[in-house]
Amino acid sequence: MDSKFGRLRIVTAAAACAATLAGFGTAARAADTVRVAQGTLHGQTAGEVTSFKGVPFAAPPVGELRWRPPAAPANWTGVRQAVAYAPACMQMSRPRPGQTAIDQSEDCLYLNVWTPASARPGEKLPVMVWIHGGSFTSGAGSLQFYDGSHFAQHGVILVTVNYRLGRLGFFAHPALTAESPNGPLGNYGVMDNIAALKWVKANAAAFGGDPGNITAFGESAGGILINFLMAAPEARGLFAKAISESGFGRSDGVPIRGDAPRTGEKIGLAYAASAGITATGPEALKQLRALSAQQLSAPVTGLADPGSPSPMVDGRVIPEPPPRAFAEGHEAKVPYIAGGNSWEASLFPQSAREPESVLARLGPARERIMAAYGGDAAGVAQDLTTESTVIEPDRYLARLHAKNGQKAWTYYFSYVPAAQRDAVRGTAHGGEIIYAFSNLRDTPTAFAGRTLPAATPEDHKVSDAMTAYWVAFAKRSDPDSAGGALWPAAEPGDNVLEFGADGVHPRPAFHQPTLDIAEKISEAQRGR
Repeated sequence: MDSKFGRLRIVTAAAACAATLAGFGTAARAADTVRVAQGTLHGQTAGEVTSFKGVPFAAPPVGELRWRPPAAPANWTGVRQAVAYAPACMQMSRPRPGQTAIDQSEDCLYLNVWTPASARPGEKLPVMVWIHGGSFTSGAGSLQFYDGSHFAQHGVILVTVNYRLGRLGFFAHPALTAESPNGPLGNYGVMDNIAALKWVKANAAAFGGDPGNITAFGESAGGILINFLMAAPEARGLFAKAISESGFGRSDGVPIRGDAPRTGEKIGLAYAASAGITATGPEALKQLRALSAQQLSAPVTGLADPGSPSPMVDGRVIPEPPPRAFAEGHEAKVPYIAGGNSWEASLFPQSAREPESVLARLGPARERIMAAYGGDAAGVAQDLTTESTVIEPDRYLARLHAKNGQKAWTYYFSYVPAAQRDAVRGTAHGGEIIYAFSNLRDTPTAFAGRTLPAATPEDHKVSDAMTAYWVAFAKRSDPDSAGGALWPAAEPGDNVLEFGADGVHPRPAFHQPTLDIAEKISEAQRGR
């Protein structure tokens, strides 16, 4: 190792010995071949890492399986080639960085696995399952910056997952409720992730992984899904720890039905009407299922409330919003990390272009809040947006999790490459991903809405540190075992570990004055 955060190197065995099949849980693995519950997979080895791409974890959700819980994947005979990514789920919004010319299909429930090439059944390596972001409308487990090779080089099995997006993944309608009155309903993208975690748990040992040591982690929409999985009874026992990156911790989702102004069913009815479907009952459902995946994924003009697809509180898969689940002590009792970036407001450019759209809502407290944030109107609007959408909700969930007797840690990623520090306000939404995955490039690279310059040794140092903490958490359920700067638990003391321009440092009582303001604003908006 070049430093205490240097990249670990796994020594690949000079010759791989064939293992004897002893059931699916301890399936044979020789080099780049592995036997899982559905059949034999052939992957690809490159240096110290073997990858298996395009592995089905559920049946294609097409035809009569559209808007149904994911069904079990089919078995196959012979050897299935797992050397190329499967298509992404249908996209509703513009591609994210690294997602150019991506193949799309409604048949998209596949995952990808990276393992140390030397891994064999029985090793009980930690497993990490990545849930991608993209506003529930775009993204895929195959994006280049999610490549899990570096995690595998650190002795971790890394899995990335596709899940249904947009109206194919998050959709409700009275006809669907009538078809399945006892549910589950609406949250098909959430159900896909639960199905993927079940598949990983059932097959982890075949890759040399420990089915009892799975870390679920994700960013943005993926981070929100982590929090919803923390509140999902069906996900209990499928992961042993969780990381929510930029997970908007106060996100409630929408009720699937009821008297609220916005419900999943009302949004679904409005969409159906825009598509010329006014029938009710089975006929409405027949017409909806007759629409093409492309039609369902296309933007709709003139629709008063197109409804941004998102998880729903359906009473079964998600019995209550995650903030309430944490507040009532109903969340999964697992070690938990939450964090965000210093410029989450990059996701909301209006806060910079039209700061009054943010500041006008502050009422009589405006001047006091402006003084606390200490900047010009545009700066205050952006910083308040960053803290109220992500950073304070991180603190909120971490405090509640600690109150419930669980270990929680929070981080703040503010590192920006030296060449860009005068040009941007901070680390943009999603900007930490390339560091966490150690996928920095040695040439200028488009990422998170801007072009990153060629990586410098300083950049790599921060990336190595972040990866080391994530790996330590996956291996030992304690990120502080990484061997770097102390990372104390979030509580007591509102401790945060900051990845910043001056390195990696713990920050006690982090941003308390302004986060207290953001908390009061949030509580007032919720009528508490």
